[in-house]
Amino acid sequence: MCRVVDLQQAVLAKNDATADALRAELAGRGTTVVNLLSSPGSGKTALLERELLLAREGGVPVAALTADLATENDAKRLARSGVPVKQVLTDGLCHLEAGMLARHLEGWLPDGTRLLFVENVGNLVCPASYDLGEALRVVFASVTEGEDKPLKYPTAFGLAHLVVVTKTDIAAAVEFDEAAFRAHVEQVNPGVEVVMTSARRGEGAGALLDRAMAVADGGAVHAPVMGRPQNDHHHHEAASESHPQPHSQPHAHTQAAVRPVESSRLFGAVPGVVAHSRP
Repeated sequence: MCRVVDLQQAVLAKNDATADALRAELAGRGTTVVNLLSSPGSGKTALLERELLLAREGGVPVAALTADLATENDAKRLARSGVPVKQVLTDGLCHLEAGMLARHLEGWLPDGTRLLFVENVGNLVCPASYDLGEALRVVFASVTEGEDKPLKYPTAFGLAHLVVVTKTDIAAAVEFDEAAFRAHVEQVNPGVEVVMTSARRGEGAGALLDRAMAVADGGAVHAPVMGRPQNDHHHHEAASESHPQPHSQPHAHTQAAVRPVESSRLFGAVPGVVAHSRP
């Protein structure tokens, strides 16, 4: 067991080092990375498409990289916004890692990109453990997922710099209790902002873009208690969480050290979809 834990910690330590290097490199180029996490079907692709369109219309140079186990469906949807989009197929891996992201950005990310939105694989367990070199980590939850979602996935919500609730247009129909959800978020991540959105009706339109731009301009980032160094202990989230897809390399579901970083300036854009599988 000790050897397994040591291996898991070594994998995460290597990822953290790669993430730090990528963060510094992109900051030097003026690019701010926004890591988007959610369960499958949360509506984050629909909301992201709307935000990308607003960015293009507002003259903000943005790009998006989206990861899935299979299909290029999300990249095709996001490309309708007219911004540069790249699909990454993970071949069964349930999350992105910093090294994977770095490899897929080589030769693709347009010079002048101010914001890079990374739509992580739909999963609230595996992706929560891996720093991708982001300056802003956003966790999405739809009103259909239940008010106790933050308590069930404390690592994902506990390390978020921003929480976005989606599909509020059907909140009444599913009897979503906003006050209870906010209380549960506060329990695992005191002080984090919760934004209510509906891609269909336009509620909260532009909020994600505004928050990301504020970080890119050097604004303060929420510091989750769970992400602070003194609380950074590697810890298995839930032994009962199952993984329907095989993992091609070892990893742990742990409390990741996602550190707030200072962002800088950024740059330009070239539309199109590029699809690649994980090396």
